[in-house]
Amino acid sequence: MYRLSFAACAVVCLTSLLPARLPAQLRAFTGVRLVDGTDRPPVANATILLRDGRVVAAGAAGSVTIPAGAERIALEGRTVIPGLINSHGHVNGVADLSTYAAYGITTVYSLGGEPDDVFAARASQGSASLARARVYVAGPVLTPTTPDEARAQVAAVAARGVDIVKIRVDDNLGTATKMPADVSGAVIEEAHRRGLRVAVHIFYRDDAASLLAAGADFIAHSVRDAELDAPLLASLKASGRCVSPTLMREVSAFVYESTPAFFSDPLFLAHANREWMAQGSDPARQEGVRRSVSAQRYKAALEVASRNVKRLADAGVPLAMGTDTGPVGRFQGYFELMELERMVQAGLTPRQALASATQVAAKCLKLDTEIGTLEAGKWGDFVVLDGDPLSDIANVRRIHSVWIAGNRVAR
Repeated sequence: MYRLSFAACAVVCLTSLLPARLPAQLRAFTGVRLVDGTDRPPVANATILLRDGRVVAAGAAGSVTIPAGAERIALEGRTVIPGLINSHGHVNGVADLSTYAAYGITTVYSLGGEPDDVFAARASQGSASLARARVYVAGPVLTPTTPDEARAQVAAVAARGVDIVKIRVDDNLGTATKMPADVSGAVIEEAHRRGLRVAVHIFYRDDAASLLAAGADFIAHSVRDAELDAPLLASLKASGRCVSPTLMREVSAFVYESTPAFFSDPLFLAHANREWMAQGSDPARQEGVRRSVSAQRYKAALEVASRNVKRLADAGVPLAMGTDTGPVGRFQGYFELMELERMVQAGLTPRQALASATQVAAKCLKLDTEIGTLEAGKWGDFVVLDGDPLSDIANVRRIHSVWIAGNRVAR
């Protein structure tokens, strides 16, 4: 009688105990007007084919073969754009990732303060079953006062496996002590030694210039005290480093001097934090904002920041859409849509604004092999709109559905 050797039996028996390989999940989205996030023009009547959450092909219907057995999702007459990327937000808990996603923000670069559950969420986001926003983390915002403390704090966040290091170099309109140059320089040097990039919160033009010279990798706010001058614009352009203007951060400082109009927008209300709304509607707090010297200074700073956004764009400096959402009153997801509108009001074209939240943001954050455009091999993260954002950026609010890794987000 034929008998298996021990080794052969081990292979056969072990294989019989393993689960059968699941068939690939194929989904075809048909009939769309495709804005793929590249520099190519929109494609009418396009098909997007996904396998296990990643793009196999995206283009004119006649150029994409849909395999037998693929699930078909008909989206005739609607526009598809890549999922929007917030290059400067804050994620206070995993639930925030669903809120961001509900508004079409499919990736958030959280620049400080994430709890352990957000680190865990980042570790699990390589799944084809993902249906909430992707997240990248900075850990605690560093607050060293000496170069030695700087090196120790960088070592601590590096040990946690952060994606970027974050520091603030700002005096909060003269009410706080600004981080000294030797300390911020030590953070940058130590982070680079460990293979980490550094994002810097700034307000003043001179700090932006000095930190750029010191090697800062990502300018996390617009310059808000003065017009950007030609030398700094040239330095930024030559460095290839990116700026996240965060115009809505300034808006949030003064908008609650009265009840804002967006409090009545059904899209906003669908996912808005009601506690924050109550605070923003409180008459006593509104009176405090009206009397606040800092609020009025930030209102003026918004005008400077807006002019600088246009200067940066005209100079060819990469702009990565960001908002600094996450603190109280900075509504996650919705403010990102308003940020795009603010960028267009500042003088950018709708295409430039949309690129800042897709292709450009992905490149700035070193994520462009995975997200940012709808091209073969990348994750199938996209937003389906009932309007064309290239003709009117406000159409980013006309959300039909949001898909992450080809999975429809609950909204």
